[in-house]
Amino acid sequence: MKLFFTLILVFITIFFNKPSFAQQKDLVVANHVPEIFDSKATSSAYEDSLKQKDIFDVIAHLRKQTRVMKSDSITSKPTISYIPAIGYSLASKTAIVLSGNMAFRTGPQSRISSIIVSSSVTQRKQFTLPIQTSIWTKHNDFNFVGDYRLFKYPQSTFGLGSNSNIENEDPMDYSYLQFYETALKHIAGNVYAGAGYIIDNHWNVTDNGNYNGKVSDYSVYGKSAHSVASGITVNALLDSRSSAINPSKGTYISLQYRDNYSFLGSTTPWRSLIVDVRKYIKFPAGSDNVLALWSFDWLVLNGRPSYLDLPSTQWDESSATGRGYIQGRFRGADMVYAEAEYRYRITDDGLIGGTFFLNGQSLSAAPGSKLHAMQPGYGPGLRIKLNKVSNTNICIDYGFGRQGSNGLFIDVGEIF
Repeated sequence: MKLFFTLILVFITIFFNKPSFAQQKDLVVANHVPEIFDSKATSSAYEDSLKQKDIFDVIAHLRKQTRVMKSDSITSKPTISYIPAIGYSLASKTAIVLSGNMAFRTGPQSRISSIIVSSSVTQRKQFTLPIQTSIWTKHNDFNFVGDYRLFKYPQSTFGLGSNSNIENEDPMDYSYLQFYETALKHIAGNVYAGAGYIIDNHWNVTDNGNYNGKVSDYSVYGKSAHSVASGITVNALLDSRSSAINPSKGTYISLQYRDNYSFLGSTTPWRSLIVDVRKYIKFPAGSDNVLALWSFDWLVLNGRPSYLDLPSTQWDESSATGRGYIQGRFRGADMVYAEAEYRYRITDDGLIGGTFFLNGQSLSAAPGSKLHAMQPGYGPGLRIKLNKVSNTNICIDYGFGRQGSNGLFIDVGEIF
């Protein structure tokens, strides 16, 4: 029933609003042919896309209209898209969302720069305001990437390590400010390297204690009403994906080393490393079906971060890890994560597709402890083509985990 109403809301939102959709991966203008992935959409790719169908073809058919696709060339003049929508997740339940993005070029041959803003109010009385930026210089020598967030975020924690029991729920509440800014320089081919400044600030942190009356892991680890993690990052990136929205082939490797210092304002000094590796393979070869593989390791190298700065389920940059579990379900000093997803067509016209995913996550407890047992998540998914040229899907997944964990997950653009 939730899935049915979600689909109805998606269609109503698109039908009655400006025909564009803002999302966190790339600019997608729904009734135009966008220059996705920096003008590499060739005429043959355009012709192939016309043979497919998306939601707007269906709407045009229902209205007995003829849909005319036209090229949308993004220039130095900003192109703005926005949309109000209804969302749903295990962490937020129902959410009212207003999203918008702006795309432009800093030079005639520069890659597309973007500024993405999204604000939401949720059924769980959460407020979120994330802002993401990607600004390319005139000759594509540098890419300045920003990720800024302001949250008022009631959310439960369930203890440390992937052996934690769902019955140890401890409701928390806090305010959160994030400021991440990274400068990446083009080295050669698909390789980039750079550095950045990063800060996480949690304040007004409170908890109610475990519902079952047991002493919470948060209390044992060390409560803190206010904590700051402030430091520098060293970054490296290799990205040969065919698309950032819906890759069909290629490799993505991202490395981030983070060093937090007391003199920069950190509550305690600590260091971490994030290794993000993704591989996309057409399977069977020559088909449109894709086997997507993902490895995500988030490790505290030394020091003792505050409780809310520890690696945790769906607190990665894209909030994508651990479908089948609520955000924050597992938390610990080290996180090792792996996922495989098979993406396939259901209809020949590309309008409807499907997926099946399987993931596993293993987390340690406090710093210096060993990794706990791997916790699996799995489930099926439905894909509805939102934009056939950029190959953007509305992604609707239902995930299952251990201890009765299950729920609906909705996104625009593939999860990874």
